[in-house]
Amino acid sequence: MTHPPAALWQDIAATLRSEIGGGHYAPGDRLPSEAQLAARFGVNRHTVRHALADLAQAGLVQARRGAGVFVTARPADYALGRRVRFTQNLAAQGRLGSHRFTRLETRPCDAVEARGLSLPPGDPVHVIEGVSLADGQPMALFRSVLPGWLTGLPDHAAAHQSITAALAACGISDYTRGSTRITAVLASPVQAATLRIAAGAPLLRSDALNHAPDGRPVEMGRTWFAGDRVALVLAD
Repeated sequence: MTHPPAALWQDIAATLRSEIGGGHYAPGDRLPSEAQLAARFGVNRHTVRHALADLAQAGLVQARRGAGVFVTARPADYALGRRVRFTQNLAAQGRLGSHRFTRLETRPCDAVEARGLSLPPGDPVHVIEGVSLADGQPMALFRSVLPGWLTGLPDHAAAHQSITAALAACGISDYTRGSTRITAVLASPVQAATLRIAAGAPLLRSDALNHAPDGRPVEMGRTWFAGDRVALVLAD
């Protein structure tokens, strides 16, 4: 197999690298198609493909089958400490953190939830699932399970799109992390579609248990971080 002249694909790769670095294409943006880039640079698609492969090898872009080539998100440091707040973590780095809730449900707890939250078997729990975003880019999926004695929590969560604010509205103005367990897993097709990554891409799964100031467990949380978008940092 012959390769296109090095000067051509290297020049195209350098141009795109400069445009990505200059913010012309933000993390998560889709680059123009191979045909559009070929027309822009006056080359064939094979030459463009070689330039894109060079960017992918450098970790700047990622190809998604059937969707195109996307700019890789800038990894964010995420501190894991006793007081972990998603938006504050990102704000410290000059980035905007937000949540989009996809599930708010109250149901009986299962055996694992009953043990973790110190509840009688079958007691009600509030389940909140959603997507955490950094500068509008999906960064993680999460599921939080909270005890049913937090009356009105689903309504507060829906109003604020924040579990911290919902807990405060229920009288829990502060909470701390009691334990954290990190596991490496692979993204399912559904997770990959939501996070806009390839199926089978690495995820960092965090399982945490948070407590109120009086020691009562108030949240069992599981978060799936996109492996290429976050660096987990242990903090005091």
